[in-house]
Amino acid sequence: MDLGLPSGLLWATRNVGASSPEDYGDYFAWGETQPKEVYDWSTYIYCNGAGDELTKYCYSSYYGYNGFTDNLTILQSGDDAATANYGGRTPTEEEWEELLDNTTATWTTQNGVIGRHFTGPNGNSLFLPAAGIRWDSTLDTAWGRGGYWSSSLSTDKPYDAWYSCFSWDGEGTIDGYRYLGQSVRAVRSAQ
Repeated sequence: MDLGLPSGLLWATRNVGASSPEDYGDYFAWGETQPKEVYDWSTYIYCNGAGDELTKYCYSSYYGYNGFTDNLTILQSGDDAATANYGGRTPTEEEWEELLDNTTATWTTQNGVIGRHFTGPNGNSLFLPAAGIRWDSTLDTAWGRGGYWSSSLSTDKPYDAWYSCFSWDGEGTIDGYRYLGQSVRAVRSAQ
């Protein structure tokens, strides 16, 4: 979907794993390409059981397993759920900010599903369902909040990654534990 954004970035019309714009789709931990039943540090692929024992995407030896660092701060294509399951890629934190800063957003219901409707400068629009967030084996805040991963690692804490978060009262980007199960929306350049 071309929303007329300054970068020309194109956004997918549905979540990764979804069959329609209103379908929640699959949930992914940051850097993982398959959904799973339990979302916590013990099941997260890039750590040794804890947020201070990271084995990939770590710029601080304090948080790396046995002092590990690789200084990777953007998902590599092999670790990107959008690339592996949909085509395209997961947007960066800056690309989420571009969407939020250059569209008009409304909290709405579309075909019986609550979510955020984003209308771009060219009049085209995009619906993101409020699919909630998975932690442990629980789906939390579905119908009340949407959490969508970016491909960007947090600049303050390597055990967190940036995601776009929205609810009835607004939207923004925040960082959160990488093990959380969240939605992924794919993007691609116009070229």
